[in-house]
Amino acid sequence: MDALRVAVVGALGAVGTEMIQILESSSLPIEELVPLDIKENAGRSVTFKGKAVEVQEARRGAFKGVDIALFSAGAGASEVLAPIAVEEGAVVVDNSSQWRMDPRIPLVVPEVNPDALKGHQGIIANPNCSTIQMVVALAPIHKRYRIRRVVVATYQAVSGSGMPAIRELISQTEDKLEGKKPKAEVYPHQIAFNALPHIDVFVEEGYTKEEMKMVNETHKILDSAIQVNPTAVRIPVFRGHSEALTVETEKSFELEDIKALLKKAPGIALQDDPELNMYPMPIEAEGRNEVFVGRIRRDHTAGNSLNMWVVSDNLRKGAALNTVQIAETLYTRSLITAR
Repeated sequence: MDALRVAVVGALGAVGTEMIQILESSSLPIEELVPLDIKENAGRSVTFKGKAVEVQEARRGAFKGVDIALFSAGAGASEVLAPIAVEEGAVVVDNSSQWRMDPRIPLVVPEVNPDALKGHQGIIANPNCSTIQMVVALAPIHKRYRIRRVVVATYQAVSGSGMPAIRELISQTEDKLEGKKPKAEVYPHQIAFNALPHIDVFVEEGYTKEEMKMVNETHKILDSAIQVNPTAVRIPVFRGHSEALTVETEKSFELEDIKALLKKAPGIALQDDPELNMYPMPIEAEGRNEVFVGRIRRDHTAGNSLNMWVVSDNLRKGAALNTVQIAETLYTRSLITAR
């Protein structure tokens, strides 16, 4: 057969919903969508190409006959269900943190390291959202000039914490505007009209788990020799992560050459005209597939160093889109075949 059965695990979540929308226009020859979710959601439906498709329970037996299973159901579910899906014949592309740093599992951004897919053992990991957009912007610079060090501060949208965080930002904003005291439940402090330098749990040396993901994943995807110094901040934006990067290279460069390199790089949209107030913003990145790069300028405090501003839709390129792109790359490279 020349068509695929594609499962989406966590089909009713924010990222799962985005995956299904992206699959509608995907280059994959999809014969059937198999939406899977927790037992309590079985029997509900999703819409795919204008038709209602019933959601089934994600469990053993649900992956029989499935060619590709896209997971966005959390690390715990992936730990249990991904090996079952592989055992039942599917190739898994997982959006959780469960498999990212497993040395046996490829961690892939298709514009950056598609060759890592060769020899996969059934599971491919999708990187963290903040890492994805950063390495897409860094990869062409690293290839030409060799990056020595990156200092990054992220400004991350609440949608990275799921629907409860989105609802909390709405309710806190309403409460604040009505003169009421906002309640903080998702985050340790009020997020509305605030900025929290705290994403995920604190780990070694005062860094957070989110920050260390950016270090470790960049090493695995791009180059273990790159020094990465991150600070991750949550801001009251619904959708779209922003990052301020200072990039130090081994080789000297001209800014116009950097801009030309980024302009023609896959997956990047250059928005860099300060005189016209043109620079990347999360409000304009929403619903878009590209990684937007701008505010490119030389860092005058260090040699061979530049600053830039990088923005992307965290639910699309940072999660759902990259997952689908991995599946498309597997198919076009004949690393998975239709039944």
